[in-house]
Amino acid sequence: MTSLTVDGHLGTHVDLDMCPTCQVIWFDRLESLRLAPAAVLRLFRAIGERSQLAPAPITRTVRCPRCDLRLVLTHDRQRNTPFRYWRCGKEHGRLITFFEFLREKDFIRPLSPRQLEELRKNIQMIHCSNCGAPIDLASASDCRHCGAPISMLDVGQVKETAAALEQASAPKSIDPLLPARLVHEKFEIEHLFASLRADSAWSTSPRVGLVESGLFMLAKWLT
Repeated sequence: MTSLTVDGHLGTHVDLDMCPTCQVIWFDRLESLRLAPAAVLRLFRAIGERSQLAPAPITRTVRCPRCDLRLVLTHDRQRNTPFRYWRCGKEHGRLITFFEFLREKDFIRPLSPRQLEELRKNIQMIHCSNCGAPIDLASASDCRHCGAPISMLDVGQVKETAAALEQASAPKSIDPLLPARLVHEKFEIEHLFASLRADSAWSTSPRVGLVESGLFMLAKWLT
């Protein structure tokens, strides 16, 4: 894993451990609750920069890096969004995939039936953004390997959350042009996503899914 230092509440810092290959984050006990708004946005950027390929599937037993105890797969819910992670029984921390972290923060939503039908008209197979397994769109609407639904970035939620996090992290002086700037950025991000859906090149990549493609493009906008 590689270390990433981000801002915590009240002027503190949080040292996170990330594995770009497996696309997972290790949070020590309560670290996820200590993240400042700017830290969440920075993590989103970091995930986007590492999202060109789908993650290597976690097929072996995962253990706590602090006590070597086997981690327990845990199902949780944030508002109305279910997500899961692996936790240490001794409360040393938790391991969460990039995909599940984004679900926890409401950056991802499942495709609607109408969107699935539109996708099936042009694409026969995609890869799961959670585990990388192939999904045959003709017969499935979720991953048969890990159970994750076919999902995409919620562009509106990304825009609203990013704007809120940026504003919360900024100095108290308010940019008078902020409302107009956000409207312009909204159109820019919608244009990027429309271009993504129209471009079939990403769909033929052997390991890329909908979420990874959107993250790769949106990371540039957030930067």
